[in-house]
Amino acid sequence: MSKRTNTTATARLKQDYIRIMKDPVPYVTAAPLHSNILEWHYVVRGPEGTPYEGGYYHGKLVFPREFPFKPPSIYMITPNGRFKCNTRLCLSISDFHPDTWNPAWSVSTILTGLLSFMVEKNPTLGSIETSDHTKRQLAAQSGSFNLKSSIFSEIFPDIAEEVNERLRQEEEEMKRSLESRTGSPLTTSPSGAATGIGQNNVENGFVGSTIANIFVIIGFAAFAYTVKYVLKTIAQG
Repeated sequence: MSKRTNTTATARLKQDYIRIMKDPVPYVTAAPLHSNILEWHYVVRGPEGTPYEGGYYHGKLVFPREFPFKPPSIYMITPNGRFKCNTRLCLSISDFHPDTWNPAWSVSTILTGLLSFMVEKNPTLGSIETSDHTKRQLAAQSGSFNLKSSIFSEIFPDIAEEVNERLRQEEEEMKRSLESRTGSPLTTSPSGAATGIGQNNVENGFVGSTIANIFVIIGFAAFAYTVKYVLKTIAQG
């Protein structure tokens, strides 16, 4: 019986994968692990006009062997400001509510429901409350966070490259912004040390320090001459 239900789950999930490849869920990419079709990973791209815009949210679905007759567990891995990380989420489409589960629901249905609940503000077990500002900050940091995960890069290589390219562009924009403010180009020396504004600061500091030392020497010489003159006057008197 167990082997039969496992076969049923595998066959159904294979069908769902073919279906989701032909007709992707808006803003969501999903695929099973190569080694275990019962564990799927997904990435939600933050929809425009929401605090999640620009973010990449990695999570996973863990299906029971009895799928589609029992619902999956749903997890969010990337910090997002809406759900706790690595915690089973209490949704009507998750294993927290087997009584409301419909075996006709597919992986696409689950992911659509997850996205819908994510952009809402209704509380549930596993959800958290944060400001829109915090959500936007987490959205900006999500790409770098996901790249630390080998599973993310392995299952979603195209998205990982997309994130890397975005990070490179942001770095270039920041570099150009600093150059426009300082009027000095930022380059990298052969040793890897930053030059440009940093180098100018070092050179300016050296010149300023040298000038200051010259003034100290001149002042000391003038003081010594004055003392010598006073002593000579006293001696003559």
